[in-house]
Amino acid sequence: MKRRNFLACLFGATAAKAGSTALGQSRSRHSDHHAPPPVKLDRVGISSWSFHSHFQSTRESPANAPTQLMALLDFPEMIANRYKVHDLEFVASHFASVEPSYLQELKASLMRARSRLINIPVDIPEIWHGRGLSDPDAAVRDAAIEAAQKWIDVAKQLGARSVRCDPGGFNPDDLTLTIDSYRRLTTYGRSKNVAVLIENHGEIGSQHPEALVQLFRAVGGLFIGALPDFGNFPDNETRLRGLPLLFPYARTVCHAKSLELDGNGDETAFDFPNCIQIAKAAAFKGIYSIEYEGSGDAYVGVQAVVNELLRSL
Repeated sequence: MKRRNFLACLFGATAAKAGSTALGQSRSRHSDHHAPPPVKLDRVGISSWSFHSHFQSTRESPANAPTQLMALLDFPEMIANRYKVHDLEFVASHFASVEPSYLQELKASLMRARSRLINIPVDIPEIWHGRGLSDPDAAVRDAAIEAAQKWIDVAKQLGARSVRCDPGGFNPDDLTLTIDSYRRLTTYGRSKNVAVLIENHGEIGSQHPEALVQLFRAVGGLFIGALPDFGNFPDNETRLRGLPLLFPYARTVCHAKSLELDGNGDETAFDFPNCIQIAKAAAFKGIYSIEYEGSGDAYVGVQAVVNELLRSL
């Protein structure tokens, strides 16, 4: 389930273990007895969304959800110990609080794991209410901007370089309102030294990468950029057209998404290595943050994606 659909259900009203054996076999098959070169692991990140069924706020099907819940405070140490990865994304809906004391605990957790927060995907109801940052109603846009600014503040406190705030139901043929919202957001982000990213996300954003490029150009500056996601496109033709358009505007992070892994631990829904090659051709220097959305055990699935990513870098 895509995050927008999940949020729509959550605010409007785990993975099953099938396939984990095959992935477990692939994990041992692809695991190297030697540690990967540090320069490669330095390009790998992991999003808390990969374990969304383990967080109470984003459990999709409680009947089939894992029994063991996860707390964001424990996430940095678990990822560092299990995967030797130290670049992280915390999804906004996984924060237990945004009170200063809780954020200080999160910061301490990152420091203990010798890890850093690179980006916060701002999945909040205001972003998807109505048409969010693109809504014709100025009050709806203002509410979305104000809510997003609070997460820019959170990113600043935790040392993250960016937040991802999607435009909602924008009109690809008339970006006037959307441009105005992002000019206001990036002005605020610039004051905090936090970039505002837009993902090819949602029904419109995933289908119109050209409109996103128009948006980046119209807003301008270093504090607006793309967050290319390998798996969010509606079809391969759009992916092959969209990724080369988006990667030149990628600032801090992209999403190395996984949807369907085979018994060898390789992505089958799309050409994963080719996505890496497109990023390299665009001279992308940021982090490849893993978003695992496949079936089976998320812990095993994330390891399989780490392995495939390291083979392609």
